This record gives sequence, structure tokens and C-alpha cells, in this order.
Amino acid sequence: MQLSAPEILVAPTPWPVAAQPCIGYGAIVRQAYAGADLSGLSRDLVARVQAPAVDVGALMDLATLLMLQGGDLAAEGALMQRHALAMQKSYVISHGSGLGLRILAFVTAGDFMANTPLDFLLHGSDAVLILHFVDCETQSLANLPAHDVAFMAIGESPATAALLDHMHRLLQGFATPICNNAPQIIAALSREAVAQRLADAPGLCVPATQTLPRADLVAALMTAPVAAPYILRPIGTHAGIGMALIASSADLAAWLRNHAATQAYAAPFIDYRGSNGLYAKQRIVLIKGKPYPSHMALSPHWMVHYLNADMANHATRRAAEAAWMADFHHDFAHRHVQAFASLYDRIGLDYFGIDCAEMPDGRLLVFEVDVAMIVHDMDPAEVFPYKHPAMRQLFTAFLTALEDTAKNLAG
Repeated sequence: MQLSAPEILVAPTPWPVAAQPCIGYGAIVRQAYAGADLSGLSRDLVARVQAPAVDVGALMDLATLLMLQGGDLAAEGALMQRHALAMQKSYVISHGSGLGLRILAFVTAGDFMANTPLDFLLHGSDAVLILHFVDCETQSLANLPAHDVAFMAIGESPATAALLDHMHRLLQGFATPICNNAPQIIAALSREAVAQRLADAPGLCVPATQTLPRADLVAALMTAPVAAPYILRPIGTHAGIGMALIASSADLAAWLRNHAATQAYAAPFIDYRGSNGLYAKQRIVLIKGKPYPSHMALSPHWMVHYLNADMANHATRRAAEAAWMADFHHDFAHRHVQAFASLYDRIGLDYFGIDCAEMPDGRLLVFEVDVAMIVHDMDPAEVFPYKHPAMRQLFTAFLTALEDTAKNLAG
């Protein structure tokens, strides 16, 4: 499906403070993931946006739809999102009956990967999610839409560092209980900072990571051969974009030719391949310190992501993931109880995710810690029948944590 951006008629007067209804990124991404024909939705949103009075909720949804397309359309979507935010800062997404917990999330502009994936995590509930967009120009958190509990949902990235610092100041003395009310901790979830924080944590193996300017990489290429294999990753990227295993000077030269990044993370390569010849990488979420499985991807290649692991076409890999999820709390979590305790103690957030793998020596190899990792139940049940029960357990635990936090206000 291809979309083109319509002309936007910006309303001459601002919308009121009340949150504006929208479909939300969760429902739109879910349809796209399932391969649905979104042309009808696109036409409806365009018509509502081009009406005499712009439907700002439709404008936000259309921005999401365009950003999903990538490339030039993503840039058009980002522009539409800025138009929407100029008119309205708060958007409401109702789940189920819409009679459940009202959750106000502080979020930043960007695609659905820029913030904690709350819309996915609330799927199947009756909760109401209110996205309240903030930026470094936000002067006050007064007059917010009515809510039961708040959530600091802004993810860590170079682009959000100043905003997270700004939110730390704005949230001082905020009356409503807030899950993940630690913007400064979130800002310190860069790969380098996490490696330092977890360096000597019991039960964990976290490769030492450093930030290298491009000039240092060029100098290394000119002065010395590569002594040991290491991983390079441009700062601010995800999903393996620009990530490479550097095992020789030729590898480094090729990386410099192909990537214009001014800075990169460098970390030693650790071979975590299992006895079956496959690399297994797990995504796990910690909710109030308790771990829950999200997925396990297995691949013959060291750079494992769920989409490139082709799990749908490998029954034996799915069987391994199913067994891991089914026995997780009695087996995997039990074996790594010390590692999860270390993570919760050192990170200190109500909610965060990790990408990790098991080491032969029994430690948990941690690749990344993040509050904005995608956690969902969109995989088809006919291929992955074991996933939906596990994800329902995770989602229920998440909503329960929010409800418990809200009770603190009521009490």
C-alpha cells in the first residue's frame, strides 16, 4: 500500500484541552502486521483531515499510517504529526469497553518505537490510554486530562536526552503516582552507560561498551590491525541497522565506506552460539522486578532479530521457543533469579525490557536494556499458538502493576 500526503488545512483556533479520540498506533500497526488492506482506512482518514474543520485525531492516525511506510512517506507522516501536535497535545485511545483504568502517558513525538509500547501492552483490556505529548518547550503539566495513573513513556535516545532532563524537573512534586517516574534513569539507558552500571552485577555478563568518534575508527584503521573481533553499531540505531562484526581491517574499512555515522558503539563480540549451532536471543520484560517472556529468536547468524530469524518457517525453532515460554517461570527465571534481581536492583524502573542470551557459564548475557522495546501479541495464533497465553500473562501483570500504582493515589 502506498499513500500520499494530503494538503493540511490547519484550524485557525486551538483545540480545547480535552484529549482528542484517535484509533491509535496499536490498532493500525496490528492491521498492517496482518497484511490487511489499509486503503479504505487511508481514504477515510484523508477525508476527515481535509474536512472544513480538521479532525486532529484523524490527522494523528494518518501520520502514524504514513510513518509505517518508511522512506519519504515517513517524513510526510512526521510532518503531519507536527501539524497535529501544534493543535492538540493529548490523544485518547480506548480499549475494549473503555470503562477501565485511565492511564496518562507522557510521550515524545516520533514513530511507535519512540516510547514505551503502551498501546500494545494494553491490548485486550478495557483501559483508556491518554497520550500526552511533551517537548522541551512544555512549561507546565497543569490542566492535564483526567486520569487514574500516569506513566513516563519516553524512550532513551540521543534525541530525547534533553527532554528527559526537562521532564525530571517538570515532574518534581507531581501529585499523581507515576510508573517509571525516573527520567534521569531512562536517559542513562544508553548501551555504554548500561554496561558501566551492570559491569560487576552478580549473574550477568555485560560486554564493556564505549562510544568511539568516527575519527578514532579511521585512526585505528590506519595504525593497527584488528586485535580481536568486536561489534560496531551507529549510535541511535536499532534493529541491527548499521551493526557489523569487525574481525579484520578490511571489515572496518568496509564499515567506514558504507556508514556515515559520526559516532558508534564498540563492544567485544561474544560468541553465544548454542550446542545446536544456533544463536538464541531472548526478549524479556521486567514488571516491578518480575520477569516475563516476550519472545525467543533462534538463528544460525550471530545478529539475531525476530523478523530475520524466520521463525515462522522453522518448526523446530518454534518448538524451542514454545518450551522456553511454557517453562519460563519454573526453569529460565529460576536459573537466572540472581541475574534478574541484579537487573532490578541496578536499573530500578517499574517497567523495562532486556535483550539477552544464556552464557555457557550460566550467566545472562545482556545486549540491551530499554523501556521502549516492542512487546506485542500480533503473531498469528495458527503458527504461534503458544505465544498468546504467554503475552496475555505479561499484559495482565502490566495492567495489575498500573492498577496497584493507582490505588496508592486512592489510598
